[in-house]
Amino acid sequence: MKQRGRHRRRRRGRALRAFLSGTALALTVAATMISASQATVTDDGPGDLKPLTASAETGKLRLTENRVPQASLDRLAAGMGRPVGVGAVLDGADRTLRDAIDCSAGERRALPVSPVASRAYCWNTDDTEGWQPGAVTTSGDADDDGVWGSNRVILSGWSRSGGPAADRGLARVGFVNAGDLSRLTYTWALLAVPVDEGRDYRGLVSHVSGMVWYQDKLLVTADDGDRTALYVYDMNRVQRAGIADDAVGRVPGGWSANGYHFVLPAIGSYELSGGSDAPHPATVSLDRSTVPDSLVAGEWTRDGGDRTARLWRYPFSGTPGHEGLLATSATGRVRASEAYRTKVTGVRGVLSYGSEWYVTRAAGPQEGQGTLWRQDAGASDDEDDRTGRSEAAVCGAEETHSCWSPRTESLSYWEETGEVWTQSGRTLFALPLASIDRTTG
Repeated sequence: MKQRGRHRRRRRGRALRAFLSGTALALTVAATMISASQATVTDDGPGDLKPLTASAETGKLRLTENRVPQASLDRLAAGMGRPVGVGAVLDGADRTLRDAIDCSAGERRALPVSPVASRAYCWNTDDTEGWQPGAVTTSGDADDDGVWGSNRVILSGWSRSGGPAADRGLARVGFVNAGDLSRLTYTWALLAVPVDEGRDYRGLVSHVSGMVWYQDKLLVTADDGDRTALYVYDMNRVQRAGIADDAVGRVPGGWSANGYHFVLPAIGSYELSGGSDAPHPATVSLDRSTVPDSLVAGEWTRDGGDRTARLWRYPFSGTPGHEGLLATSATGRVRASEAYRTKVTGVRGVLSYGSEWYVTRAAGPQEGQGTLWRQDAGASDDEDDRTGRSEAAVCGAEETHSCWSPRTESLSYWEETGEVWTQSGRTLFALPLASIDRTTG
């Protein structure tokens, strides 16, 4: 029976790979319908990245670390019960993602034309309707062997865009059991912020456009407050919510998390401290190719606007007792170790690995697909210099650069497998980083 099951999985795997290739071919045909005027919008390329070295520029990127008092966290745990870890959450994974074969034609249009996705899945419509998808991170970010405990995990961020007014903006994370890539199961946990010295919590109200799981911490981009840039969660401090109610926080008889069984209370945050014009880190990813490992950040910009986007990185701490957190000074300040400007417009996701930077551009109003640019870190101070190296895939009869997924808000590189994971709409997909390099080379 085991042998027969393996044969079935292999046949389905071959069928799925053939299906994804066929989907890419269909999208390529669709790309030929893009007009020449649309296709040449970014044909010149954005050039290389321009380094930012002046203190007036890099000073805007500073963060200040704030920790929730341990007494508040202990009080919350005393009220809710002993915290649990990732394994306990995955034990409650009672939903199943659909394979690409079972996705609708509209959902498959979220896949890139080039390079071709090697894996693709779709979230269920009944529990994502009225929710906006955001960032993706994995246990490949958390640990360099790709496993957290005995589990391979994908985390997917979402925020409430519909439903009752009281729920608008609530943030949640999908915990996906990725131990068997032929059958991904998942469940949800609400993101929260302790209040009243740990006597209660409120829901995090933010679009989760960036998220990185590093060691035992989860860093989430937040527009929850005027100066808040990132919230920090402890993956060993997941709380159970025993009351299946739409309310959030303490309720008669126990605790509720908008109907979910689990809730993550924040253990800290990073606030912008660089002035009123400081760029907000709207997208983040992990770079394990630096020493130390670093958090890569980028700001979003409008497509066709005249404002260039800034990309930068913060080093992670190596100090005992500060695991999974950013490196800070004695005063709790976090400084960027590297910063650049890119001329890519409509910036959404950013990834850095080795000497390469990968920047995704959202699809414009008249475009079916977005663009992924591969850029080098340049050395020119000339704002008009576009002679530096930047490459993007080319597809369609018009040889457009609009070959990427329409809207991927984050990119997560699973170093152990060599794959980049992301999502667009209800479609979660992966592809080898080597294929991105090949098509943008």
